[in-house]
Amino acid sequence: MLYDIHNYAKIGIVLTQAFPEASKCEVGFVSALKKILTDEYFELVEIGQLPFSSLNETVPALIKCAHMDFTYCGHSRLFANKLNINSLDETERQKAVAEMKRGLDEAHAFGASEYQFLSRTYDEDKIAEHIEALSKSTREICEYAKQYNIPVTLEIFDHDIDKKSLLGPIDRVTAFLEKVKDLDNFGFMVDCSHIPMIRETISENLDPIKDRILHAHMGNTQIVDKNDVAYGDMHPRFGYPQSENDTEYLTEFLQKLKDFGYIYEGGRNCLSFEVRPTPNEDPEIVIANAKRTLNEAWRAVK
Repeated sequence: MLYDIHNYAKIGIVLTQAFPEASKCEVGFVSALKKILTDEYFELVEIGQLPFSSLNETVPALIKCAHMDFTYCGHSRLFANKLNINSLDETERQKAVAEMKRGLDEAHAFGASEYQFLSRTYDEDKIAEHIEALSKSTREICEYAKQYNIPVTLEIFDHDIDKKSLLGPIDRVTAFLEKVKDLDNFGFMVDCSHIPMIRETISENLDPIKDRILHAHMGNTQIVDKNDVAYGDMHPRFGYPQSENDTEYLTEFLQKLKDFGYIYEGGRNCLSFEVRPTPNEDPEIVIANAKRTLNEAWRAVK
């Protein structure tokens, strides 16, 4: 494309993926955040439950000072508490919904523009029942979010490699969507690093839900060598050895998003990097890799 990608979407990044060490101490978290906030390439930063309560005032204030937007990821609240939002055990399901509501309270207090969650593990022979449970939870979460006017997005993950989430393959996603299609504050987050893990093409993964996509992630995955440190849902840099996604794949992903109108001239829909350095890599170089790859991929979009 002739024009800058920033004229077509709001470019963001997931903070603690880009800087995995950031959550170990308050100083490190603030230092990592400032690197993103002072980088004019980014207009959006994605954060979740803060690792230290002392950051609850500092972080939102810094983001506001930078005149940047941010979203709140509720995933960690489910992981940390080992909760399943689509559990068939009603008591456990209710605990997960309650935790998501606490996350929404925090997202609102911080001033976040979006709230994100994900489906969890499932029994292979009870997929329909899990979809029903997930739809019930989603309705409760979205109803609670209305008081804050915060849109809710469900991120689609892999179903049998790493996160092993219910959603998942597109047939499950569309079956679920049928049950919640009337919700006007709900949509999906798609991630091009998860598509190869689901073993679907970009068209298969995106076309059936094109009108309900509220957020898009750009990233990579390595699913060839289980012994590799970057195997699974680890979001290695673009071009990582034996990985699935590089410039050409990202071009195809962007082209599809543009073709059905998620990316458009003057648009401000979210388009974020989820990239993570391996232990021997420099986070800032991996971020530079991501920006360079996006620039190159975007030039090839028609």
